[in-house]
Amino acid sequence: MTRPITSPSPSTATPASMDLATWAMLIALGLIWGGSFFFARIAVQHIPPLTLVLCRVLLAAAALHLAFGRMTGFYATLKARAPELLLLGIINNAIPFTLIFAGQTVIGAGLASILNATTPLWTVLVAQVFTDDEKITITKLFGCALGLAGVVLLIGPAALDHTDTPVWPLLAILGAALSYGFAATWGKRFRGVPPRMVAAGQLTASSLVMLPLALIIDRPWTLPAPPLDTVLATIALALLSTAFAYILFFRILARAGATGTSLVTLLVPPAAILLGVLFLGENLSITELAGLALIAVGLLTLDNRLRRRGRHAA
Repeated sequence: MTRPITSPSPSTATPASMDLATWAMLIALGLIWGGSFFFARIAVQHIPPLTLVLCRVLLAAAALHLAFGRMTGFYATLKARAPELLLLGIINNAIPFTLIFAGQTVIGAGLASILNATTPLWTVLVAQVFTDDEKITITKLFGCALGLAGVVLLIGPAALDHTDTPVWPLLAILGAALSYGFAATWGKRFRGVPPRMVAAGQLTASSLVMLPLALIIDRPWTLPAPPLDTVLATIALALLSTAFAYILFFRILARAGATGTSLVTLLVPPAAILLGVLFLGENLSITELAGLALIAVGLLTLDNRLRRRGRHAA
């Protein structure tokens, strides 16, 4: 990223302009991505992270090519935007998926989704540097401070007590959230490009990146055949939580801007936690729940809805 990213219409750049249709899509995406942590937690028990990332992006890319490859200008657009799509595939798929799956070999779906919920905090900081229309305000700084306090509360005990959860998986998923922050900002340059084309392009690019890595490092042909539940979880991860989810993601991004779109991660932890508790026997400590609460308040502050509601009441 060497130059600021500008949006064609400032009125669509911030969460304040999000209408009911956009919020409906955001809620749907939050539920779908909450499921992705649940599916990943099942799959990583039998499939190494790099191979799982490859399966996720390759299956999703293939599905999108089969569904939309006949669209007018589909492949011409992918070819013309190939360098930009390559970078998007790296920072929005290859890097964060690998970090999240690696982290989920140790920690549960609920905690992983909570750490991923810091994405809007990093997006605000990235947008401050690389955009002209989503600058930091006092409200955003306060929201960032609350959210980061939640993160500190989450990782603090692990950092001090090495007999508990190790620090590296927590930092890995925070690294994924930072990568998503860059991706949300970079993705703004695809306004005007049909979301299905952007989704197919980035997933194709990330497939090409992950293929040699998985083959060289994991040597997947030497792995034992995974059980049926792992296969089904991987398919759901690819088709529902990736192919379909990214069509929604880029549609929301075009309407709500980087910071607005990143608020979806506020909706992901409750969905992931519920699935993890119901089907995986997971639970969260009081400290982790307190961290979630702080992150939630920080994200609501970033969304600016509390302040606007107070003005209307006055």
